[in-house]
Amino acid sequence: LPKNIESYYQETGRAGRDGLAAEALLLFGYGDIALSRGLIEKGGNPEQKRIEIHKLNAMVGFAEATTCRRRVLLGYFDERLDENCGNCDICLNPPETYDATEEARKALSCVFRVGQRFGVGHVIDVLRGAKTQRLRDLRHDQLSTYGIGKEQSQDQWSHLIRQLVHLGYLQQDIANYSVLRLTEEARPLLRGECHLTLARPRVKPAAAGKKVRKQIVGLDYDEELFALLRARRKKIADRDEVPPFVVFGDASLAEMAATLPTNRAALLDINGVGEHKLEKYGAEFIEEIELYLCR
Repeated sequence: LPKNIESYYQETGRAGRDGLAAEALLLFGYGDIALSRGLIEKGGNPEQKRIEIHKLNAMVGFAEATTCRRRVLLGYFDERLDENCGNCDICLNPPETYDATEEARKALSCVFRVGQRFGVGHVIDVLRGAKTQRLRDLRHDQLSTYGIGKEQSQDQWSHLIRQLVHLGYLQQDIANYSVLRLTEEARPLLRGECHLTLARPRVKPAAAGKKVRKQIVGLDYDEELFALLRARRKKIADRDEVPPFVVFGDASLAEMAATLPTNRAALLDINGVGEHKLEKYGAEFIEEIELYLCR
């Protein structure tokens, strides 16, 4: 994970310097974030640390974006894109979002009630009403926020709090046992003056029989066929020396795997399939679907 958006922008810029389409893949884990924060905290100048933490949070916010990544990227540099790019993974496969205002207020309130002196695990224990000796010793089982989030799992609360940190509503003091503290941005949310929309974490569904079905862009599709269509797309892309998404995006392949078009008219009804792509690639994808159905 790059330490800031400026570095990411420079790295991805190398892929498109010739003006042609290019693919950029960002891989990161939350361990990367913790490591970067720790290195920043070891620095000397408090003002410089504040700036670097802010930039790291912006980078993580970009990685966890729920809207068009190009708009988020340009917005960081005070540039405006009036329409979504239609090419990033968010545009091609939008995540499911939900109103997280109530859950966020519960989490922020709990951080406040425990005196802003404890880390994520302790806050989640209070929210979920854990029956531990530590909570009893601290009398945190008497707090108004004790048990108010018992309907949410530990993983759900962990994901929510992580996003609150990345979005700047909470500050995690790495140098002081990672205790959580409220920021100024949290106050309007706590007072009910604004709402918060977050992306639901993507969950890989369990396999069920030979033909596994998944959800993508609201579609229930055959995962095995989807994989075959992606493999066919890769062969075509290699043959034509173009990036795979130039052939068809994942959303189009998912819709094919859901609706099983076996003629030109049906394939033309798929989002992302126009007359040009129908003529150029249609027959090969129809063939792949027919072969799969004949198994």
